[in-house]
Amino acid sequence: MRPARALIDLEALRHNYRLARSRHGGRAFAVVKANAYGHGAVECARALAAEADGFAVAFLDEALQLRAAGITHPILLLEGVFDAAELDEVVRHQLWTVVHHDPQIEMIESRALSAPLHVWLKVNSGMNRAGFLPDRVRGAWQRLNDTGKVSDIALMTHFARADEPDVATTAEQIAAFDAGTRDLPGLRSLANSSAILGWPDAHRDWGRPGILLYGADPMPEENHGLLPVMTLESQIMAVRDIPAGAVLGYGGRFVAEVPTRVGLVAMGYADGYPRSAPEGTPVAVDGKLTRLIGRVSMDMMTVDLTDLPDAGIGSRVELWGRQISINRIAAGVGTISYELLCNVKRVRFEYLG
Repeated sequence: MRPARALIDLEALRHNYRLARSRHGGRAFAVVKANAYGHGAVECARALAAEADGFAVAFLDEALQLRAAGITHPILLLEGVFDAAELDEVVRHQLWTVVHHDPQIEMIESRALSAPLHVWLKVNSGMNRAGFLPDRVRGAWQRLNDTGKVSDIALMTHFARADEPDVATTAEQIAAFDAGTRDLPGLRSLANSSAILGWPDAHRDWGRPGILLYGADPMPEENHGLLPVMTLESQIMAVRDIPAGAVLGYGGRFVAEVPTRVGLVAMGYADGYPRSAPEGTPVAVDGKLTRLIGRVSMDMMTVDLTDLPDAGIGSRVELWGRQISINRIAAGVGTISYELLCNVKRVRFEYLG
């Protein structure tokens, strides 16, 4: 059996949810969209079922997958519905839905529904991606209320730069949200992962922890006590020695300056490890740090074993996890941990705890 695998630590997931809920106060949606950021939505939701207040997904199909797996908690559709017929499924499965633009209100107005909806009205407080501008929120709220098809209208927004603690944008967005929703009834949800950790003024009725659940700290200072949930690992599958001056791999990117012992690892970009990882990217072999050498290929990659004489065929290789921070890998390839986690595929997933 090919040794490439993703170990998913469900106790670490629960630890991170508890930390988020404690930091935020009130209630918290566990955000499990995009297959729980690549970790397995059903498995993660089941692991959190005993303590999560609710779950959030991107769209209807993701919610129906959870319902089919026996998840009975409130589930929020963060993108809302895409056509009026989806409202029937929202009602049937007792889902909560975001409304962020006029056509979604029109769908509710025009559709005969068998039960009232629980709606989260989204405010565009400055991100300018989705939601009603603050001066239009009251009108949108009134239209929803006037339909007679909505039992609850909660209020929410999303932050553009909450992961930048020295930038004033988040404080400005909080003020814009508060001004636009003043005196409107209903629950509030402002805080994503970064705001839960770094912006107490954004803590309201419901938090929405996403990336922090999976142990990738979104803030510049990674000191919040999060535990990595995914460990991406494989094994050394072959070893060879190359002389000084020899080139290695596609494009001859690595040229050995000294005689080099090379370990071939069963892991490549088809598994989700980034092809753009630069020379010297850290890896751990049998718990000892070494480096990537040569270009990552579709199914394999090569690492430097020169200073690890005890390492050989079968040695464990950690690509990210407890020892190698996924944020460090992401920074090295010019992306974010979210993308790396969502791209993991083809490897065997094993769930622990």
